[in-house]
Amino acid sequence: MSELKLQQSQRAQLSLQQILSSQLLQLPLQRLEQRIYQELQENPMLELVEETKEAQVADDPGSDTVDDGQDEGEMFDVLERFNKDREGVLHFTMDNAPREHFVQAVQRDSVEEDMLREFSLLEEITPEELLIAAEVLGNLDNDGYFLEEPEVVMVGVEREHDVEVSLGDVERVRQRLVTMDPPGVAACNLQERLLVQLAKKASAASGQPEKLAGRVLRDYFDDFVNNRFDRISKKLDLESEELEPVIRVIAGLDRHPFVVSGGDERYILPDFIVTYDDGRLTASLNDRSNMTVQVTGQYSEILKNRSIPREDRQFMRQKLNRAREFTSAIEQRRHTLIKVIETLMAFQYRFFVSGPAHLVPLGMKDVAEKSGFDLSTISRAVNGKYVQTRFGTFELKYFFSGSMTTDGGDELSTRIIKGYLKEIIEKENARKPLSDGKIAEMIEAKGVQIARRTVAKYREQMQIPVARLRKKIF
Repeated sequence: MSELKLQQSQRAQLSLQQILSSQLLQLPLQRLEQRIYQELQENPMLELVEETKEAQVADDPGSDTVDDGQDEGEMFDVLERFNKDREGVLHFTMDNAPREHFVQAVQRDSVEEDMLREFSLLEEITPEELLIAAEVLGNLDNDGYFLEEPEVVMVGVEREHDVEVSLGDVERVRQRLVTMDPPGVAACNLQERLLVQLAKKASAASGQPEKLAGRVLRDYFDDFVNNRFDRISKKLDLESEELEPVIRVIAGLDRHPFVVSGGDERYILPDFIVTYDDGRLTASLNDRSNMTVQVTGQYSEILKNRSIPREDRQFMRQKLNRAREFTSAIEQRRHTLIKVIETLMAFQYRFFVSGPAHLVPLGMKDVAEKSGFDLSTISRAVNGKYVQTRFGTFELKYFFSGSMTTDGGDELSTRIIKGYLKEIIEKENARKPLSDGKIAEMIEAKGVQIARRTVAKYREQMQIPVARLRKKIF
């Protein structure tokens, strides 16, 4: 006989309200607006409200009181937390002034559309080949390479159009696409792309450098991409001066002929706007259209009507509860974001006043402790959010970085150290690039103790190649 046991345990379980609040908090401004419109379409209990009141800014920057007559919604309109004697004032306000934002979008065909149209105009193109071309162009990556297996195209044409094609058909069409303008799109790798472009260029000017460039790309491609020019010179029995025009020919080819479709372009809409005028630092939450929602009151009397079927009233109550949860989550999001930017400005005050050179080391844990939120809330709040400052627009994650200690004992942000590294490499002699050890010495001359391996780590994070790959022979 099996033994029955009772066990008591505790576990945390998020409510639907908490889940919804977390989801909305993570959304950047543009996606939030899309979510609001989606909710409006799905829930008849919600209605759109366009707020028209002007942004409220207190006359006394030192005041942090709120009138007793303000309700919970107005409480977030003016938030003033800090005073900075002599240096200025940290002033926080939620911008409720309606704004017109004009973003001019240029309508243009993508590279894929242009190429498909040109392909359809070629002589003796069959309908099957046109379908294959459309499938190939639709499977290019963001740099215009065709990295899929040919079977993917073959299966796609058969499934979508009920037309059978062979692997040979797919490869034949791809080869024609590669040679079209811009040449190299739909290539399988960089070597094929450059060889196709070189073939077109060589047909117009078939000199000795072009012929040797073809040999380099075909036979010594690995040496070329790794800048092992001495080895190439030895294999081709050329002096460095004779190899220079050959490398110039290859360097003149276009590694990235594919322009990403206009639909993939992204406009950054700042979630916050920080200004500094007359010693006053002001942060406003950028609700562009001040779009908000409220629970509509027209269904209140209907819910009291007992003649309405029970199922209908139950449906309306569910929608009403959902509407209340959604409006509450919107307000909670605003409150959380205001608190986060307020805390961030307190830590990074000198950055917002004087510029990126004054960025201080900061961890999300520090912001979490000061704001009173947990670490996961801070992570969601800064994810994908941007702030517009007089020094440019920055992602909120930019303000979080580690630190290193200077000779004077001060903490310096790793972002500033990376700025030193980038500046040193940009000014180096391209014929004699600096080693990581030499760069470490130059940074140490600025008063920062840094190891060679740390320089190597930061360089890799910044996607800067090693000295050998940065070397140029012309």
